[in-house]
Amino acid sequence: MSTQSNRSIILAVIVSALGYFVDVYDLLLFSVVRIASLKDLGIPDSEILSTGVFLINSQMAGLLSGGILWGILGDKRGRLSVLFGSIVLYSIGNILNAFVHDVNTYALLRFITGVGLAGELGAGITLVSEILPSKVRGYATSIIASVGVAGAVAAALVGDTFYWRTTYVIGGVMGLLLLLLRVAVNESGLFNAIKESKVAKGDIRLLFNSWPRFIKYLSCIVIGIPIWYAVGIIITFSPEIGKALAMSEIPSAGRSVFYSYIGLTVGDLTSGLLSQYLKSRKQAIFIFITITGITSAIILSSHQISLSNFYIGTWILGFATGYWAVFVTTAAEQFGTNLRATVTTTVPNFVRGSVIPITSLFNYWKDSVGVLASALSVGTICIALAILAAIAIPESFGKELEFLEE
Repeated sequence: MSTQSNRSIILAVIVSALGYFVDVYDLLLFSVVRIASLKDLGIPDSEILSTGVFLINSQMAGLLSGGILWGILGDKRGRLSVLFGSIVLYSIGNILNAFVHDVNTYALLRFITGVGLAGELGAGITLVSEILPSKVRGYATSIIASVGVAGAVAAALVGDTFYWRTTYVIGGVMGLLLLLLRVAVNESGLFNAIKESKVAKGDIRLLFNSWPRFIKYLSCIVIGIPIWYAVGIIITFSPEIGKALAMSEIPSAGRSVFYSYIGLTVGDLTSGLLSQYLKSRKQAIFIFITITGITSAIILSSHQISLSNFYIGTWILGFATGYWAVFVTTAAEQFGTNLRATVTTTVPNFVRGSVIPITSLFNYWKDSVGVLASALSVGTICIALAILAAIAIPESFGKELEFLEE
């Protein structure tokens, strides 16, 4: 491998990692400023939770739509086209979020921003997976994920320090600055090799015209759902959960995001290294899903827990959900070059989009069984389905990626 090739690879990893950092900052920022922004818009305290669910679901609907859009574009036009287009859209969307004065406009802009955010991770992981040797692929994607999720820590710190409107401007400006770095990144050689061929590229029908392929795709999505159950319910609604636990001091969503994503940063690096050590993506995923289930159950049953112990619990929960890097890498390794960007972009965004049914079910059940029982019931379903999906998916460690989906 030439020195120039080494430099190109290192640059791609750095740019992908920083891009994911800004992506996660923007994605989690609403969770941090939810209460402050809604109070500023005049939403009564009794409606903050339900309005927050509506806005989160609007953002996640954008992620679902954008996941399909950017995934297909990544396979048809190249990985770099997504890395450029997505960052422009979500940067402008975030800046505009700073000027909202009503919930409907807020929801529309969260949707638009969600569409932009949908392309970042999948395109970056696809690009890096295709340019790195299989034996070190897991290390690079772990670095990307670890740096990326630190964006949530930044969101928590910025959200606690600045006026909520300013935090959105900061996210948009970071994205536009990062755009300048992307000019020097090269396209994937595997994509260039099939660019002019007549093989079907980004044809989403390929995911549904083969039962084994569909089951594999569905399994990739379901494996990641516990991650966003933890983020979308336990972390985002930690103030409401704290009240239900009869805590003397109620946790803030910003602090919960801060501690959980410090844990997630460590977890992403640990799970990636563990999968390399075990030479198995599946075993690492099993271990971390199990820890996620156990930690969630302990937090939701810890009545009158102290604030410090609650935050320790959010750190452990963040660490447990730190198999995001392994999960996304696994998705990239399962499918051929002509469909890889579509899969790697849609899968994490469908996982993020799972927050819509998860939060809706939580919101529906909480009125009849209470906040804690509702959260625990939804979590049990998510964990059980993820374990079944992890059993169904083929092992992909060390798999060479020079193949196509026919």
